[in-house]
Amino acid sequence: MTRRFTQVDVFPAAPYQGNALAVVLDGEGLGAEEMQRFARWTNLAETTFLLPPTSPEADYRVRIFTTGTELPFAGHPTLGSCHAWLEAGGEPRTKGEIVQECQAGLVPLRVTDEGLAFQAPPLVRSGPVAEELLERIAGSLGIGRADIVAAEWADNGPGWIGVLLADAESVLALRPGAVPHEVGVAGPYPEGSPYAFEVRAFIPHQGATEEDPVTGSLNASLGQWLLRTGRARAPYVASQGTAIGHAGRIHISDDADGNVWVGGAVVTCVTGSVAL
Repeated sequence: MTRRFTQVDVFPAAPYQGNALAVVLDGEGLGAEEMQRFARWTNLAETTFLLPPTSPEADYRVRIFTTGTELPFAGHPTLGSCHAWLEAGGEPRTKGEIVQECQAGLVPLRVTDEGLAFQAPPLVRSGPVAEELLERIAGSLGIGRADIVAAEWADNGPGWIGVLLADAESVLALRPGAVPHEVGVAGPYPEGSPYAFEVRAFIPHQGATEEDPVTGSLNASLGQWLLRTGRARAPYVASQGTAIGHAGRIHISDDADGNVWVGGAVVTCVTGSVAL
């Protein structure tokens, strides 16, 4: 069966500088094995499949796959899927506000001046990180334990541990070995810079480390942590991907209810159809 397909770039400063996402717009009738097989073939960080919602509050439903597993939630697939759904003619129940259904539940999105933004989901784990694990993380990043200014669990599903270094330069200088856990590292830029933080995301994979170009879920949880502890002021813009030749720009804001929102640009790069 031929199905509508698009590939988008999420959080880019300019096209082809963010994080790519494949979106199958007509996912109805596909089983999990078929979805996983196609996601493995695209070989992108994530591939999503749009489906009719099962919740009366949702505008559409999405299933999110990496090359090896299904995810309950992920950030850049949320923005990219919403962009693709709207571009394909999707009409939200409330103008300018969209509700996405995924395995993690309902995720509110809204249209902003920067593009789209999603409401950061609540953390499933926060608080201090065991000292033994912090020692291992520091060693895997090639730094001393004393170089870590602060660290905290910032887990909203993918399992992130947030690590704060003294400055953005220190973050860009990292040359990690095999990290023992999913680690998100941030360091502040000097006052007056166009970006508040440089961010890098390191993921253990088969005894090595992969670096994600631009990561919505990580920036969501880092934003919650850094704002709550007074280490950041909203709104701010984070830069990610610089060290690996990308130019991601993530806009973090909050609202009167204390919710953190994660936004950025989405650009359509490929459209067509796929036989699935």
